[in-house]
Amino acid sequence: MTISGPAGAPTLQPRLRRTALRGLAGMDRLATVGAVLLAIIVLAALLAPLIAPYPEDGGSATHPLEALLPPSGAHWFGTDQVGRDVLSRVLYGARTSLLIAVAVLVISGVVGVVLGVVAGYAGGWVRDVIMRITDIFLAFPALLLSLALAVVLQPSVTTVIVAISVTWWPWYARLTASVAASVATRGFVDSARCLGVPAPVIVFRHVLPNSLTPVLVQLSLDGGGVILTAAALSYLGLGAHEPTSEWGLMVQQGQSLFTTDWWVVTCPGVAILITAFAFNVLGEGLRARLAR
Repeated sequence: MTISGPAGAPTLQPRLRRTALRGLAGMDRLATVGAVLLAIIVLAALLAPLIAPYPEDGGSATHPLEALLPPSGAHWFGTDQVGRDVLSRVLYGARTSLLIAVAVLVISGVVGVVLGVVAGYAGGWVRDVIMRITDIFLAFPALLLSLALAVVLQPSVTTVIVAISVTWWPWYARLTASVAASVATRGFVDSARCLGVPAPVIVFRHVLPNSLTPVLVQLSLDGGGVILTAAALSYLGLGAHEPTSEWGLMVQQGQSLFTTDWWVVTCPGVAILITAFAFNVLGEGLRARLAR
């Protein structure tokens, strides 16, 4: 007895739904927590002009008569030294901190992946040259090198992005080169060579896509590190400056008030920790999922 197409077709939908549900169930719970937290933070940053109680406080507005008010119904996170709403500045600070994180991960990731894939596929002297350059950068502690670059450049958000990107791309280059070298020896790559497929096509159509997964996991793990490094540079006066809202800068401005007006420094500090935690648990969950 045969089953006609229309009668049998509906059975495909429940099967697809069950497959999707099994994929979600297999996702690490901690990674899910990280993904949800990160989604909330990103959404809050994007909607900051709409949800901030006092949007003007995200910039240069000052209210001296409302300085250092404790948390209340009018100001959930209190106010800072010049009367600005801390919650509004934390929301606007999320935009700056996430902008830095995304820019650094994209720039360093693209540079590192491209150089790593070329090194892994080409091998020989090309790999040696690229790897020696990465070794030079990796010989210095990333934070110290970022500090040195930031000191040379004028303090700004752009300076933070450049300083961190310069010190982070070698890690992705080394990781990608290792994976790409393994992919380059596989049968489908050899078959493409035998068929006369040009090397650039092999690299970007076959080697690159099969080398990205470990790099993407590492990028998610490194998001928290970028947030912390950017906050450290701004805390030291080498990054964002007034009137820009940035978490590290807010911590630096409120550190002397910790024992009396704790909310000024605690709220941006907690925002840094939560965001770094979200990136880390998401990355760990993805890595655990990949290892299964």
